[in-house]
Amino acid sequence: MAKRDYYEVLGVSKSASADEMKKAYRRLAMKYHPDRNKDDADAEARFKEAKEAYEVLNDADKRAAYDRFGHDGVRASGAGGAGPGGFGAEGFSDIFGDVFGDIFGAGRRGGGSQVFRGADLAYELKLDLEQAVSGDNVTIDVPTQVICETCDGSGAKKGSEPVTCSTCGGVGQVRMQQGFFSIQQTCPACKGTGKIIADPCDDCHGAGRVRKTRTLSVKVPAGVDDGDRIRLSGEGEAGRNGGPPGDLYVEIRVKPHKIFEREGADLACEVPVSFATATLGGEVELPTLDGNVSLKVPAGTQSGKTFRLRGKGVVTVRDPRKGDLFAQVQVETPVNLTGEQKTLLEQFEKSLKAGGGKHNPRAGGWLDSVKRFFENIG
Repeated sequence: MAKRDYYEVLGVSKSASADEMKKAYRRLAMKYHPDRNKDDADAEARFKEAKEAYEVLNDADKRAAYDRFGHDGVRASGAGGAGPGGFGAEGFSDIFGDVFGDIFGAGRRGGGSQVFRGADLAYELKLDLEQAVSGDNVTIDVPTQVICETCDGSGAKKGSEPVTCSTCGGVGQVRMQQGFFSIQQTCPACKGTGKIIADPCDDCHGAGRVRKTRTLSVKVPAGVDDGDRIRLSGEGEAGRNGGPPGDLYVEIRVKPHKIFEREGADLACEVPVSFATATLGGEVELPTLDGNVSLKVPAGTQSGKTFRLRGKGVVTVRDPRKGDLFAQVQVETPVNLTGEQKTLLEQFEKSLKAGGGKHNPRAGGWLDSVKRFFENIG
């Protein structure tokens, strides 16, 4: 297949300036880069084609030869001698640094020096169930790195200023030759800032930041649950070299409650009921987060029976509808009986046995099952 015209490949006119070609190549390289188009052979071919075109047209001598003789002219001049795609080691390092430096670097601002975004912070906020359900405004103390007020973040002593790094020329990065390739990396002298502090600030010792505990107010929305996170944008550590601050992530931890357990929008609790109430029926007072309610217990209620109280649960941050409250009855066995109470209970037990299995249907069924089990074994 015949090669396409290099100007056509980049989508520029023959009179395009170096800046116009560079912008066109950046756009194509970002679009077709193999890392962004994995397993796409067509994108990889487009990427190589754009690289080859840019390498030729970005070189004044090669461009002149190409304009006069076309592809034959650049082949004669040795373009593309480094292998597929026409990429020499020098051309590769230049394009890599110019086009992709802002992708792999920590960010740049003025003069090419790197700026560094502050680190994100995490804070564990413990709440009572009532706070999580109804919402609250909570004050927290967060240890963090803040801009040094003495030097206003410059790191230099008052009256002095940082000077341009002589190693990288203020760019923040240097090129290291490793065999065939030239690799761009952070300047070891200035750590990527592009500046050297000859006379450091007494308070921050040249770091531009100091350790401080900040007091912040956190608005907890109603319905948060254990494990939810609240993001406070810009409340993380201060950036370096003019970089933006990080964020603070407040992770919610709901303390165990003495009465309720929560499952999303629903609540659950155990309700102790006396033997007499479970047997004869009655009403017990049941707490909810909205106040006490009366729970009607039918006669003959067994331990473990669960009653559902609709709308007595909670709302969540994702759903304004209230959940339900599930109350499980636990029949309480009497303890510390007097002699008279024991005698009455023994008489009561005899009267139950005299009535046969009609008073204890579950016990009678269980005994029948045990009997059949042993018969089958025999």
